[in-house]
Amino acid sequence: MRRSKATVALVTCATMDGGGGRQMARIPWAQIPQAQSYEVDQQVDQWEEHNARSLIELTCGVAQDARFRARQVNLQLDQLHLAQVTATAHRVSRDRTVIARRPAGAIAVYVGLRGDSLFEYDGGRRVMHPGQLLVCDVDQPFARDFGHGLHELAVKVPRAAFATHTETATLTTPLVLEARGPDDDPYARALARLVGRAVAATVPVPADEQAVLELVAVLATGSRRSLPLAHRAAARAFIDDHLSDPSLSATAVAAGASISERHLSRLFADAGTSVPRHILGRRLDLAHSMLTHGVPAHVRIVDVAAQCGFTSMAHFAQAFKRRFGATPGEVRFGAGAGAGPA
Repeated sequence: MRRSKATVALVTCATMDGGGGRQMARIPWAQIPQAQSYEVDQQVDQWEEHNARSLIELTCGVAQDARFRARQVNLQLDQLHLAQVTATAHRVSRDRTVIARRPAGAIAVYVGLRGDSLFEYDGGRRVMHPGQLLVCDVDQPFARDFGHGLHELAVKVPRAAFATHTETATLTTPLVLEARGPDDDPYARALARLVGRAVAATVPVPADEQAVLELVAVLATGSRRSLPLAHRAAARAFIDDHLSDPSLSATAVAAGASISERHLSRLFADAGTSVPRHILGRRLDLAHSMLTHGVPAHVRIVDVAAQCGFTSMAHFAQAFKRRFGATPGEVRFGAGAGAGPA
């Protein structure tokens, strides 16, 4: 194993988390969470330092004379940390010495997107394939070998947040679930989609932090242990999958989650919101992301609104201004794309 020196690049792009309270909260434009992209070429020690700061401290090893390149897109939300990681072949480990020096106090979820890997835990070994989801307590020793390179999504869940949603502070055994394919777990599939869209390279769909938390909780405990949580997680995921559909309604969401409308309304009320309010908030968040991520100048704001499921430009403009304290045109101009046609 060897380490060498190179240049590290840091770039920034805007995204945000969704949500909604009993009143649509205004989100100051400048305070929207930022996704940061960090890249290294050969500089293994700085890659370790970056992971220790942003995700989890790991020891990284690269074969002698092998070139190491890696890139990580990080999105820090109020509680969760989301990431997309790509890298050439390497091995990472987290032993008891590292854990004692820098405990993470977290549960991690990894979703493989490309390339097989080897997961070692408690004396056992398991080959992980693309499309599989791994949930583990990162304050227990483990190692992961990416002999064919790495491309995955990651979610870091603070132990306190995990305990609040699952009534347990840890996982005694790592969980492996299918996130795609004919035998996939629907909650694992939904989680992979939500996280993947939030850290997308083009126009990210703002992360619904509560939906991610609830999906992780369902995966960790099993949907039967908390049916209300599982139902609300399924409903949130269905909404995010259909934001562009102008006919999206509580009736459609209830059908998509296989529950009654009354039960659906009660679930969202328990979370301090309503189905229409949640849909509106998610659509506004998506519109903001589109306007700040380089939608071509010839694309009219009314077309952006339509792509986010709005049928009334006046309603969209008013709701947007209430939520973000700026008009769609001001947000677009501030993002550097020019005000463009309305």
